Amino acid sequence: MKVVILAGGFGTRISEESHLKPKPMIEIGEKPILWHIMKYYSEFGFHDFVICLGYKQYVVKEFFADYFLHTSDVTFDLANNRMEVHNNYSEPWKVTLVDTGLNTMTGGRIKRIRPYVGDEPFMMTYGDGVSDVDLKALKEFHESQGKIATITTVNVGQLKGVLEISADNTVTSFREKEEGDGSLINGGFMVLNPEIFDYLDGDNTIFEQGPMQRLAAEGQLKSFYHKGFWQCMDTQREMNKLEELWQSGKAPWKIWDN
Repeated sequence: MKVVILAGGFGTRISEESHLKPKPMIEIGEKPILWHIMKYYSEFGFHDFVICLGYKQYVVKEFFADYFLHTSDVTFDLANNRMEVHNNYSEPWKVTLVDTGLNTMTGGRIKRIRPYVGDEPFMMTYGDGVSDVDLKALKEFHESQGKIATITTVNVGQLKGVLEISADNTVTSFREKEEGDGSLINGGFMVLNPEIFDYLDGDNTIFEQGPMQRLAAEGQLKSFYHKGFWQCMDTQREMNKLEELWQSGKAPWKIWDN
């Protein structure tokens, strides 16, 4: 199953960093948060990634083009125009980087990557949040429900999309979160069937508005509740929180050995 990651936005709420690079490339522990997300998925056996790019897309492309330079010791033999990579460790990843437009909205970005995911279900998440959600259980839950979309829901004080959920975990409504709202919110980490593309019109489609609201109204959106760790990186404060967790050696999303 492929993993689609939305990584094309401007990141205006963390402009201290994002004026230099796209938000998914902001580093936690000297590695982009995008890398952390991919490492986490990879530990569950998901190695095929489609990354939706936009703002400063070349930064992401250069990172993967020069991946060994970021992760290995290197000897440059300038006289003979040779490069030797030491202690080479290759991730088991296939990474497709797609230019989905500078100003394209989230639904439009998903629409544009349809040729790369085909007619199979796929994972989807945002390129600015980490969690310790059980991705295997998420996939199995989605497959057992027979609906178009499953969304991981969390209960934290963030301004994200709010979901009303029935007793059988069907999402019955979707709206933007308000201050003081204690409802469950959209935590990303979704599984989507290919029928999702029928709910996306074009570049101006905001996935979290019309499409999600329509899915909820039609009973096609399921909730996978996650009560563990979840943290997005919208602000400098949240970036510092993630960095502190990483440096403490207690980052809940770090489930890999190297």
